[in-house]
Amino acid sequence: MSIRGEHWAQAEVELAVADYMHMLALELAGQHYNKSAHRRALVRKLGNRSEASVERKHQNTSAALRDLGCHWIPGYKPLSNYQAALFSAVEAWLQQSPEFDSIACAAAEQPVVTPLLPDLASILVAPPKRGPRLEEPSTSYGVHAPALSKRDYIAREARNTSLGLAGEELIVEFERFRLRHAGHDKLAKRVEHVSRTLGDGAGFDVRSFEVTGQEHFIEVKTTAFSAETPFFASRNEIEFARRNESCFSIYRVFDFRRSPKVFRLPGRVESHCSLDAVTYLCRL
Repeated sequence: MSIRGEHWAQAEVELAVADYMHMLALELAGQHYNKSAHRRALVRKLGNRSEASVERKHQNTSAALRDLGCHWIPGYKPLSNYQAALFSAVEAWLQQSPEFDSIACAAAEQPVVTPLLPDLASILVAPPKRGPRLEEPSTSYGVHAPALSKRDYIAREARNTSLGLAGEELIVEFERFRLRHAGHDKLAKRVEHVSRTLGDGAGFDVRSFEVTGQEHFIEVKTTAFSAETPFFASRNEIEFARRNESCFSIYRVFDFRRSPKVFRLPGRVESHCSLDAVTYLCRL
């Protein structure tokens, strides 16, 4: 399903992008801001745009940032396809804002400390649902590659080893809890943090079990950001998932620094994600 959007003039697009990026900088820096107040102030500047129209434009901005390898504001779920003018405005803003680059790099690379275990009974949630696309009047749509690879903050976060390890440890504890709760203490004791005991080449991070005793191979992908954030899978992980699709899952841990949650993607990776054949970037 798609939603037909309105045409925005270049000056309007630039105002909307500047407002969004101000909020995103505050978000990444851990500072408070009020989205509703920002939206109302932007509506006054634009003159003839509704708050709903601004909301959709901000969701389009999230999609452009996703395609540039950047994180986005939680609550503004990416909506595609967007005006080529919007992508250009976002890209130009990033190129002209070195202070944002510092903030975004710090947010992606900041080490984490494994938190006190949350309520393990409630961390498993459903995967994100596919939403409608906002199609704006334009002659050019599509996914754009980042102009500057250094701005690929999603890739930077994927290399954050402390974040990855903390996510894996959370899933080890979750699997032990799940099996103990089901009355299988012996299976719970056999859950293995394979990336620690055998290294990173196995094609999965955690060996667990179903209540039937069948092995369950789990690859853990962790982000401090939203559930829809793309993730990277290695060729080895993708091929292992294909060979073992009946007993393989990706566990996507998200919002790790605030309130960790996880959803499960069982079987082949490409059953759930569009997969870039060169970078192995996976988009839900």
